[in-house]
Amino acid sequence: MTTVIADKPEHWALLVLPRVRVQNANAISSPMTWGFPAMTAFLGLMTSLERRLGPNSGIAFKAVGVVCHDFEAQVTTEGFTRAFHLTRNPVGADGSTAGIVEEGRVHLELTLVFSVQLASAHLGEAERQALAGRVAHELAGMRLAGGSVMPPLPSGRQRRPKPFLELEAQGEEAAQQQMRKLARACLPGFALVSRHDLMAQRLADMKAANPQTDVLEAWLDLSRWNHRAVQTEGGEVTWQTDKRPGWTVPIPVGYTALSELHAPGTVAGARDAKTPFRFVETIWSMGQWISPHRLKSLDDLLWYARTEGEAQATYRCCNDYTPGTTADTATA
Repeated sequence: MTTVIADKPEHWALLVLPRVRVQNANAISSPMTWGFPAMTAFLGLMTSLERRLGPNSGIAFKAVGVVCHDFEAQVTTEGFTRAFHLTRNPVGADGSTAGIVEEGRVHLELTLVFSVQLASAHLGEAERQALAGRVAHELAGMRLAGGSVMPPLPSGRQRRPKPFLELEAQGEEAAQQQMRKLARACLPGFALVSRHDLMAQRLADMKAANPQTDVLEAWLDLSRWNHRAVQTEGGEVTWQTDKRPGWTVPIPVGYTALSELHAPGTVAGARDAKTPFRFVETIWSMGQWISPHRLKSLDDLLWYARTEGEAQATYRCCNDYTPGTTADTATA
C-alpha cells in the first residue's frame, strides 16, 4: 500500500484581507484597559482560520499584522465621562429583573496581513488567488474578537479591494518595494506595533528619581496624560503636559501562569472538561499606533506568539518593531 503525503508548506508568502468590517467586537480587552481588541484575539483568529482550512489546505499561518481604518466605540459621551451602551436582558423565570453584565462593544474596519507558508501546489498566480478567496470566504463566517464579520458596505469606489496572496519578495530592495506597495494599500489607517522598549526607558528614568519605583508605576505613568505645575523664573506657576513618544497606548499582550497545570475535568466550572486547565493573569505592555508608510519592513508590522518558561507557562504576543527615525517617535 502506498501512503500519500500531502505537500508540506515551505514557501513564504503574504496574505492580505483588506477592509474587513467587524460589528460589535469586544472593546474590554483586559481588566485594566478598554478600546481596541487585544492582539490575542487576532492570533486566535489566525489559529482558527488554519484549523478551518484543514491540514491539507497547503497553507500554514505564522504571524498577523493589523491595520485599523475605522473605530467606532459603542459608548455614550457626556463631557469627559463615557459609558458603554448596554443591553437590557429579559426578566428571570420568577419575574425578577436580571442583572446587567457590562459588555463593551466596538465597530471596526480592518486590514489583516498574514505571513504564511505555501505548498508548491499553490505557487501559481491562479492557485494563489483561489486560495486567498477561500480564506476570505471562511473568514466571512467567523467571529473576530467576539464580533461578527460583516459584508462590505456599498460605496462609490469603482473597484472594491480584493484579498490577495503573493510570494514574499527576495532581496532587500525588492522587499522594501513590496512593503511600500502594501503600505499604500493600507492608507489611510494606523498599524498597532509593540513599544515595550518605552517601559524599560521610563522605568530607568523614574528609578533615578525614586529607587523604589516598580514596573507597574512606569506602565501607569506611560498610560496616562501627565500634567505638572511648573514655576517660571518670574514666579508664575503654569501647568504643562508631558510630551508623549507618539500615539502610545497600554495594551494586553498575553497571559502568564498563576498555578500549575490541572488535569482535565478537575476544575469545577471550566468550559472544556477534556483540556488541561491553568489559572492565568494578563501581561500588559505598551503599543503604538503608527502610519503604515513609516514601517520599514514586514517584521515591523507582524505579531507572532511565543511560549516561554517551564511547561510553556507564559503565552506572549510579540512584535519586532524598532523605531528608526525621529518621525517614528514624534512627540504628541
